[in-house]
Amino acid sequence: MQVPPDEVSFQNGGVTLHAVVAGPKDGPVVVLLHGFPEFWYGWRKQIEPLAAAGFRVIVPDQRGYNLSSKPHGVTSYALPELASDVIAIADQLGQQKIFLAGHDWGAAVAWSTALLHPGRIERLAVLNVPHPSVMRRYVYTRLPQTLRSWYIFFFQIPWLPEAFLSAFNFRAAARALQGSSRPGTFSAEDLVQYRAAWSQPRALTAMIHWYRAAMRYRMPFSDRTVRVPTRILWGERDRFLMAEMAHESLRYCASGELFTFAEASHWLQHEQPDRVCQLLVQFFQP
Repeated sequence: MQVPPDEVSFQNGGVTLHAVVAGPKDGPVVVLLHGFPEFWYGWRKQIEPLAAAGFRVIVPDQRGYNLSSKPHGVTSYALPELASDVIAIADQLGQQKIFLAGHDWGAAVAWSTALLHPGRIERLAVLNVPHPSVMRRYVYTRLPQTLRSWYIFFFQIPWLPEAFLSAFNFRAAARALQGSSRPGTFSAEDLVQYRAAWSQPRALTAMIHWYRAAMRYRMPFSDRTVRVPTRILWGERDRFLMAEMAHESLRYCASGELFTFAEASHWLQHEQPDRVCQLLVQFFQP
């Protein structure tokens, strides 16, 4: 029988991060970072298997999402700020190093944390988002990827994206999940959970601010090579991101490996939960 995760809060300055936690309190710490437009719930199928393998599993609502703080202003969502949330969690757990995994925007934060704070990450796993340098180059120089990333540019417009996504009980946001995933990936009950998260005060604007910040602020990388062991998992039927970017990302990893899933979409941990769990446990085992 699965044990439901507990809920805790972490602090980073004035930002409060709601999180669910599971697993032995003295186990190696694994932090799982969700992407857009999800919240901690996006990792629900991985929490119990990782906890059962002996890990202390921490799954935050990232800033701007669900029950976590939603600071005002686009600057609050620049990648160095988002990475600092991960380090704050590690600090409050008394951990010099953690295992880190991220999907979608969570993967972007995970890459950035490993680049900005390499001494704090034991191992890095990323799902369906490339290295930041690869992402930027492809969005701006490869027309097929530019076209796939149209929504990034749409999200730069004030207030209109929020109105579009929230109209008719978040119909566009729900359709984006269902239309880009394998049939049945997101159930009606799942969408109830997501709509509740999207309905939190100021959540939608805060979520979209991540995209606005990404366009306005460049990451201050002094070294673009990821020095920690890295495992990339990639669903090849991703409608948003070209699969060749996963292979390109290996060039920026001192020790990297790639696992591809021919039949999976962008929503890899939802569609292949058992295999993703297996690859994470295997990679993170001390």
